[in-house]
Amino acid sequence: MASLFPNQHILQNSFWSPTNPSRRQPSQAAKSKASPYQARPELYGAYSIVDDAKNKANKLSGEAQAELDKASKAAQAKTGKIELYSPNYYAACTFGGLLACGLTHTAVTPLDLVKCRRQVDSKLYKGNFQAWGLIYRAEGIRGIFTGWSPTLFGYSAQGAFKYGWYEYFKKTYSDLAGPDNAYKYKTLLYLSASASAEFLADIALCPFEAVKVRMQTTIPPPYTGTLDGIRKITAAEGVGGLYKGLYPLWGRQIPYTMMKFASFETIVEKIYERLPGQKSDYGKGAQTAVSFSGGYLAGILCAIVSHPADVLVSKLNANRKAGEGFGAAVARNYKDAGFMGLWNGLPVRIVMIGTLTGLQWMIYDYFKIFMGLPTTGGAAPAEKK
Repeated sequence: MASLFPNQHILQNSFWSPTNPSRRQPSQAAKSKASPYQARPELYGAYSIVDDAKNKANKLSGEAQAELDKASKAAQAKTGKIELYSPNYYAACTFGGLLACGLTHTAVTPLDLVKCRRQVDSKLYKGNFQAWGLIYRAEGIRGIFTGWSPTLFGYSAQGAFKYGWYEYFKKTYSDLAGPDNAYKYKTLLYLSASASAEFLADIALCPFEAVKVRMQTTIPPPYTGTLDGIRKITAAEGVGGLYKGLYPLWGRQIPYTMMKFASFETIVEKIYERLPGQKSDYGKGAQTAVSFSGGYLAGILCAIVSHPADVLVSKLNANRKAGEGFGAAVARNYKDAGFMGLWNGLPVRIVMIGTLTGLQWMIYDYFKIFMGLPTTGGAAPAEKK
């Protein structure tokens, strides 16, 4: 009776191995010869086109990276080695923050425009695409970017203050606490440093925010640009008119920034804890990818925490009456909007702030790498003596 299983002789002749010289490897000619059932590559030119495109993209990427590395070395040679926590270090962080916030906030001006208008009047548009379509038909592409100039100036100033002062306060408070307490209470350290930095940053931002919000929430916009807006507001209301939204701005931005920095530092630390090896083992691309991921997750939390105050900022800058007290204006707007009205535009803001915060941290940390500095991340444990 025939066996159900192949015998040893059949197995040896079926599979080649170095211990079975009687079974030879197929020749190279046999390998290259196509069978009748094998696809003919010449009939599928699209695959070679895709491969060519990938190769060209990789080549361009490599060339771009080489140019960036060259520019980075030139910048580092010009500035010299930047010592951590030196004046040059804080200056580099300040400029990195200016780039990170100014560029990203300006890029999302169309989203911010629709968000602000829907916060002031929730019935104005049904959705983002409908809003952009209506604005484009009425005002063209320029209308979709209404408020870009005060956004660029304001958030560049705010980013410079926020990141530069954060690094300064984090180091200062850490030194006051001592290495053991600084590591033990690092989250409290992040919260304190970021709140202090944002307090100062909002003073720089507030005049530009007042112009931006009025340009975006008044149809047609009352100002032709940033300087025109500042001039007209100060002429009608004095310098105080530029700062009448400062308290709600603090109410929005300080919790936002506390969440942004503390959660980012914690998330990045947890990511590196779960990755094999040390943070220093990873290259520029991997570290900036971690920065973007940590920033995006932190941004979602920021948007939720600060959204009610963001709605009030939009409303107060748009409709606060001359001589009206801050408390009375807040109470009136809350009565008109109700609790649920304070959450108008939250989904849009989550997308906007998540992307924004991820890109900001990525740009900021890449600039630090460009200048030869370490990226932002979780604190290292205190050294044991």
